[in-house]
Amino acid sequence: MIVEMTIQIRVTNFTAGQQWYQTLLNKQPDYVPHEGFAEWELIPGCWLQVAEGQPAEGSGPIRLGVINIEAERDRLMKQLQIERFDIHTREEVPVKWGTLTDPWGNRIGFFQYLNPIDSRSGGCF
Repeated sequence: MIVEMTIQIRVTNFTAGQQWYQTLLNKQPDYVPHEGFAEWELIPGCWLQVAEGQPAEGSGPIRLGVINIEAERDRLMKQLQIERFDIHTREEVPVKWGTLTDPWGNRIGFFQYLNPIDSRSGGCF
């Protein structure tokens, strides 16, 4: 049985990467065990690790659920100077989603449930 999970993203400039992800996640790291490595607990038992190193080509995106994808996109455009990313929907899919790329080439996606009840059911996209 799986009881926890971690996802690791690598950045070539750790200081800039840690700052970028602090802004993206809107919080300080929860755990910094050593130089060149930081972790954020996104939800109980789910950790995002940012480590110094060469990014994995073609991986991702990691998708993060948000309450209001448009507001999150606007915040990130202002605070991280990211380019505006498209938000997509499909009739048969119960979410809207969009993807951006961090300065190191890692793809980060956001999604928002169209029906707020779905977000409480533990559904996944």
